[in-house]
Amino acid sequence: MKIPINVPLVGKEEITAVTSILKNGVLTSAANLGGEHVQAFEKSVSVYIKSKYVVAVNSGTAALQAALYALDIKKGDEVLIPSFTFVATANSVVSTGAKPVFVDILKDNYTMDPEDLQKKITKKTKAIMPVHLYGNVAFVDRISEIARKNNLPIIEDSAQSLGSMYKEKHAGTFFDLGCWSMYPAKVMTSGEGGFIATNNKKLRDKLLMIRNHGMVHGYDTRIFGLNLRLPEISAAIATVQMKKLPTFLKTRKRNANLLTKLISDLKITLPHQRKYENVNWYLYTIASSKRDKILKKLNAKGIGASSYYPTPIHKTPFYLQKVKLPVTELASSQVLSLPIHPKVTTKNIEFIAQTLRDILNE
Repeated sequence: MKIPINVPLVGKEEITAVTSILKNGVLTSAANLGGEHVQAFEKSVSVYIKSKYVVAVNSGTAALQAALYALDIKKGDEVLIPSFTFVATANSVVSTGAKPVFVDILKDNYTMDPEDLQKKITKKTKAIMPVHLYGNVAFVDRISEIARKNNLPIIEDSAQSLGSMYKEKHAGTFFDLGCWSMYPAKVMTSGEGGFIATNNKKLRDKLLMIRNHGMVHGYDTRIFGLNLRLPEISAAIATVQMKKLPTFLKTRKRNANLLTKLISDLKITLPHQRKYENVNWYLYTIASSKRDKILKKLNAKGIGASSYYPTPIHKTPFYLQKVKLPVTELASSQVLSLPIHPKVTTKNIEFIAQTLRDILNE
């Protein structure tokens, strides 16, 4: 029995959509508003997350880059981010010439610690980039207060949080810009892809230019931009996936609830939703001081458990620096994610729970 940590769920509908585009021959579009399928996808997301504007791009990293470019982040600027996240968050900042400044996280849900955030703000700080990690929503109320007090824009790294909500509002739509990923392991996919949401028309218009070499009508580059366009094939896959997303999320929630029920008595830290929060269960993350032993034995049984992230960004060779992030370093040594994606069956969940129980009782 092999149970991977996450897999894309692609069916006949996606294959039909891709085949249709290949036959049609229009694989991408350099038009300002994008191709037919890009526009259809953007509209479907806009309706789902209740955002005025959505701009599709070719990766979650590109979404973060485009958002930073739209805010004119540049060399000499500082952007506050957590170190406990995928490296794309930091890489996007460095790509603008700016410096990522690492903020610690809270034990509650592994997202940015507002108190440490406040301490890290300097005259060079030009933006805050909280991450809704594992689908957990960052403490947006407190972060919002800090941002307003210091007149700072916020870019939400929502790569892992499509469908997560807090106070009936979608993660990624609380502030100036929200960025998502559609990598195959996410809750829905386009193969590779991403998108940015905003309610600000000026930012939206800038994003449309940024994803297309700064152009509006072709060869009229007005601002700095790159080729960040989402191909029509990817957009068509994503449009189909958006229709399936509610079912995907419902199954993840069911699996998460069942797993919690089966392992709630074990001596491990379980994930939980705080008041007013509805997470998408992208990753079901537990924590234990015996993490490495548990991980090795789960994997030996065919359970694709994995650690996100055993090395925080500030400990990687490229970003290596001495900064005190005690909760980040504790979490990186203890967290472990278990498979609960829609292809995981009830029998699989029971097997995962019993295997975990056996390991902890050894």
